[in-house]
Amino acid sequence: MAARAALLLLLLMAAAAPGPARGSQGDREPLYRECLSRCERQNCSGAALRHFRARQPLYMGLTGWTCRDECKYECMWLTVRLYQQGGHRVPQFHGKWPFSRFLFFQEPASAFASFLNGLASLVMLLRYRAAVPPAAPTYPTCVAFAWVSLNAWFWSTVFHTRDTALTEKLDYFCASAVVLHSVYLCCVRTLGLQRPALISIFRAFLLLFLAGHISYLSLVRFDYGYNLVANAAAGMLTVAWWLRWCLRQGRRLPHVWKCAAAVLLLQALALLELLDFPPLLWVLDAHALWHIGTIPLNVLFYSFLVDDSLYLLKANSDLFKVD
Repeated sequence: MAARAALLLLLLMAAAAPGPARGSQGDREPLYRECLSRCERQNCSGAALRHFRARQPLYMGLTGWTCRDECKYECMWLTVRLYQQGGHRVPQFHGKWPFSRFLFFQEPASAFASFLNGLASLVMLLRYRAAVPPAAPTYPTCVAFAWVSLNAWFWSTVFHTRDTALTEKLDYFCASAVVLHSVYLCCVRTLGLQRPALISIFRAFLLLFLAGHISYLSLVRFDYGYNLVANAAAGMLTVAWWLRWCLRQGRRLPHVWKCAAAVLLLQALALLELLDFPPLLWVLDAHALWHIGTIPLNVLFYSFLVDDSLYLLKANSDLFKVD
């Protein structure tokens, strides 16, 4: 418990640290820079700033949209229009494609898909707790996995609603926590039921790894490439581990097909992240499609967890009867 509290404190401190500045072709354009400088001079100081704040919708102010943010948004679209008129490929700005804002949602499709993933996780958590007694051997691990996932989807929704240095870090770090907890869940189910000491050591290792991962990204360098490789490696390990176990248990446990299908489809959907194209209708990009695709996979995987937990509970009961 103390280790988890310390890790949570580290997460909050790391998220509050200054984030890296990202540059892209669009925001390096002289046209964009001149537009931004002119807009800020004309609108973001003195009486003009007071007028901006007076006419800004309340929901925009409450979600942190500033005068400078509005200037960035308007100048971004001015630059995009000129690029298109010249027949050039649409550029990225500050590391992101241009998205058409809806109300205060910066990336509407990704934010809505993240919310639906969180909702699916919550519904399946409630179903799991209703269907599976706490006496099931994997009950605590599965419930903890659900809460870690819910937390990650919450911050994913926040980040895609409003991209700041703080929300970006919370999204990235909480996603890493889910990836590592997935490895832990797999280890508990496949190895740890008969080896509690091994699980304790492995849990400590994963907590230390997550703490080191967060510390490096926060205190040394926020390296997007390293973060991607680290999470991909952990994800591939989990997929290979689950699939090996599913192949060995397939004949004995008919419900394992749900686990195999979920991890294979998740891996296939991850290929969408390799695609890089301007958003369709300025809303739907590859990342949003990835989030949309994971919604039914949440339901499928939690269905496996329910079936497997009930199987383990029955197996334990039968063992006690024999004893």
